[in-house]
Amino acid sequence: METRELRYFVAVAEELNFGRAAQRLGIAQPPLSRAIAQLERRLGVQLLTRTNRGATLTEAGSVLHREARAVLDAVAAAERRTRRVASGGPGLVLAAKAGASRELLAKLLDAYANEPDATTVEVMLCGIAEQERLLRDGRADVALLHLPFDSTAGFDTEELGRESQVAVLPAGHPLAGRDHVRMADLTGLPGLPMPRWPRPDGSYPDGPGPAVRDATQLLQLISLGRACTVLPESARADLRGDLAAVPVLDAPQVITLIAWPAHSRSRALAALIRTATRL
Repeated sequence: METRELRYFVAVAEELNFGRAAQRLGIAQPPLSRAIAQLERRLGVQLLTRTNRGATLTEAGSVLHREARAVLDAVAAAERRTRRVASGGPGLVLAAKAGASRELLAKLLDAYANEPDATTVEVMLCGIAEQERLLRDGRADVALLHLPFDSTAGFDTEELGRESQVAVLPAGHPLAGRDHVRMADLTGLPGLPMPRWPRPDGSYPDGPGPAVRDATQLLQLISLGRACTVLPESARADLRGDLAAVPVLDAPQVITLIAWPAHSRSRALAALIRTATRL
């Protein structure tokens, strides 16, 4: 298979419409349709079910979509990292979710800077669920990820810490005075729905809660009495006086990991990982 064919197929798989996919790719629809048909003949499988309204993925098509996305990310990563080295760019690019693991990140950067063979580290602070994508497509060499929210498939990882979670509520809410709550207590609270975070592709799941882009937006909505949420214990440091944090007994622990591509052989990255695990 050629990367061109994979790009064509991914566009169709994500648009589920040949016309929109052709427009996205900047080509005419007939050659796109021919390329997908040729790919199906070569593989000997049906990837798409065509309908008058568009297309749907078969089970085989869903598998190829996942695999093709990973292949295209790997190609993009190879191009970006090669060009960055040739242009004298930063030695390492580290992606981290803005506002998360703030103390850990500061300690890591300070400790690594004191290593005798330390190189320049550029920090990319990103939004919800973005650091995984930055690591997969080569814009970052290493990232801080958080289970159970981020996927670590295809990465090597080291665990850096665990923390419990707290419910964040308006300070005047009746639950704000409790010593603890359970997840069931937060389900269906009148006027305080849980937020909807973006998926990796940028879309939002359906639901009654507000669609939020970042923690700053979410905390303002909670202070206005428009939402509630569950966040890692360390989020307490960012709460103002009009917000309250209550431990959630049955919320899963948040595990912070440092993650990097499994094939990496960078000595600078290895030194950063050693520093992180030592901390």
